Amino acid sequence: MAAPGQPSPQQIAAMQQQFAAEAARRGLTPEEFAKQQREQLTAEAAKHGMTTEQYVTQLRMRALAAHQRQVEAQRQAAQAQAQGQPQGQGQAPPQSPAQPGQNLPAPPQPQPQQVTRQVPVNPNNPPDPKALAVAAFLRSQNLKTRTCIMDGQRKEMFKVKRAIRAIESPAYAKAAAKKNSLLPPVTDRASAENVFKLLPLSLLALRVTKVDPHAGHNHGKSKNRVKGLWTVRIEQHQETDPMMHYVWLWEGPQWKQKVMAAAVVAGIFAVVLFPLWPMMLRQGVWYLSVGMMGLLGLFFAMSIFRLILFCITVIAVPPGLWLFPNLFEDVGFVDSFKPLWGWQEVSHLPRLSQKE
Repeated sequence: MAAPGQPSPQQIAAMQQQFAAEAARRGLTPEEFAKQQREQLTAEAAKHGMTTEQYVTQLRMRALAAHQRQVEAQRQAAQAQAQGQPQGQGQAPPQSPAQPGQNLPAPPQPQPQQVTRQVPVNPNNPPDPKALAVAAFLRSQNLKTRTCIMDGQRKEMFKVKRAIRAIESPAYAKAAAKKNSLLPPVTDRASAENVFKLLPLSLLALRVTKVDPHAGHNHGKSKNRVKGLWTVRIEQHQETDPMMHYVWLWEGPQWKQKVMAAAVVAGIFAVVLFPLWPMMLRQGVWYLSVGMMGLLGLFFAMSIFRLILFCITVIAVPPGLWLFPNLFEDVGFVDSFKPLWGWQEVSHLPRLSQKE
């Protein structure tokens, strides 16, 4: 049985047949037709000033919003139909008065209705400046984010309760009280939730749930799987329950990445122009490279010498002597040369005989 929100094998086969029929109608092979569709998708994404992944995500959000509006319309139609029915229809006929000793049926108890707070998503609207301000504030707070995998990409995931807690914090009130601040004011829990709803409304963060990436496969779980690294997918209904998880789609200002990229390009350009450097700088680079090669050669010589010393001492004075015993251990640079020497560690645990 297919997972909720995923097409069944019959639907997948029908879509493949429809795709092949459309390709045959146009006189193309399925591969050529798929390549043509990808080129058109790339052209449309470039026309809107977005990458292909961002454009596909926008199309997906439009489909989710359309499905959500359809479900809401069906629910409203069902409620209107239920309210339009006559009050007396379907009621049981009146019963005679109960006799002494006769058990009376208990009156039906009203069932509590669960209120689900859903957020309608409209991908056609540009991001709200207030939503961007809220996202920038939450990005600067410690939401205890964790890394997850969504559509093959690593994203940051957080819980709703921590975001609401940050919005209700004094730091948010102080930031919202500043002059020309775009942060909406928060007075109670309901207003804090309304502020948080600005994120999915502008597609800055969306609700996700954990999925099994190996569902429907015949093989087991991968041995290289990282423990605690969830594989998630976007949910249709953007609810704001405190224990639900949201994933960041907005990564904030990219000025740091731009500065680093510019520095890398400048460094590569400077290396390429090395023949045009002044003679003094070129000589300095040459002396520096010779010095680094000398240090590297000294390190290899020391490693060979300590190995020879250990081979001699392991025969003469067992268990053997090491020069710089922490040289290749997982420690810092300074700690690698402490202590100066040390004996080979020998396990004193007795060997246990294997008995069946």
